[in-house]
Amino acid sequence: MPLPRSPLAPEAQPELPPIAGVKLTGAACGIRYSGRKDLMVMELAEGTSVAGVFTRSSTRAAPVLWCQEHIGSGNARAIVVNAGNANAFTGAAGMNATKATAEAAANVLGCKAEEVLISSTGVIGELLPHEKITNALPDVFGQCKEDGWADAAEAIRTTDTFAKMATRTVKIGQGEITINGIAKGSGMIAPNMATMLGYIVTDAVIAPDLLQQLLGECNQKSFNAITVDSDTSTNDCVLLAATNANTACPELRERHVEEVQLFEQALLEVMIELAQLIVRDGEGASKFITVHVGGAKNHDVAHTIGLAIANSPLVKTAIAGEDPNWGRIVMAVGKSGANIPQEAISIAIGDTFIARDGVVVPGYDETPVAAYMKGQEIDITVEVGKGSGHARIWTCDLTHGYIDINADYRS
Repeated sequence: MPLPRSPLAPEAQPELPPIAGVKLTGAACGIRYSGRKDLMVMELAEGTSVAGVFTRSSTRAAPVLWCQEHIGSGNARAIVVNAGNANAFTGAAGMNATKATAEAAANVLGCKAEEVLISSTGVIGELLPHEKITNALPDVFGQCKEDGWADAAEAIRTTDTFAKMATRTVKIGQGEITINGIAKGSGMIAPNMATMLGYIVTDAVIAPDLLQQLLGECNQKSFNAITVDSDTSTNDCVLLAATNANTACPELRERHVEEVQLFEQALLEVMIELAQLIVRDGEGASKFITVHVGGAKNHDVAHTIGLAIANSPLVKTAIAGEDPNWGRIVMAVGKSGANIPQEAISIAIGDTFIARDGVVVPGYDETPVAAYMKGQEIDITVEVGKGSGHARIWTCDLTHGYIDINADYRS
């Protein structure tokens, strides 16, 4: 039964423009779901550069292991993604299923199996009926089209209540570079390299090494800055492909030149938008929360504190209940392991500072904060000293809806 659309979902979906060198689509092949798309296929032009970041889980799924083994070549001709079955904790049979899928795609395209990157998402521990995929691939590749982004985004959903897409264009030299991205994720979202499935494509001319560097840096500020439930998936993966088809723009080579910085900013905007859409589709979510941490010794300390707040069930349930129980924020800072002196801590909810320098603000009135908590967008600010370290984490509240969705996940 389809889940109701998240109340935090955007009112409208963007229309992603075609990108030279990529065709894609989504199709139904009955892996787990009946009557809905569950297979995404993306065909990439010869000479496409590729980069990736992956889960750090010690129980990585077979498709993740396959991608990690072969992404070092820096080239790809196709990406194949199935929804409904994670092909994780499936042993040799799972690896064989991944390899067979890559080989089947390679046979259709006339390329090497190692040039086909595979992802899976869904239930862990069940064998993947890969024959349903391999038998469908010739027809599905034949259906690929330049404007297939919406179909592709639909096909990678599991408990997602809406498809997630983002796009940017950036003027480089005498031309414009396009960056499109799609993602999936709703639960089992916690930052630990990639935190979900994401596929980003650009027509920029850029070498794999620089592409990998930019992806890694942008990932830290986007997908690694979100959390829904503190659980890191076995299948997390973000892939970034550059078709090198836009010859109207100069080749991007050097990390610190202006053209590369412009491209990086646009890439970061796409990745942040996708990451925030995942949080807005958090299972059972009713409120979108931004945690700002400043004054820390460095970014890593600020990031750690922000995650401790964002992952706290007590903080998240208080926000769900619209209760300005700021003591739970104090608790989360204290448990973070950052060893912050109490007298250095200041806390605000919205625009109202509740505590400064380790004590409650004299005359603090909870009334405006309680009214603010009734909104869908909640900002929490925590200052922990005079340092230059700061971080921003996005999360959602924790409602009974999260339990309902996950209690019935396999039904």
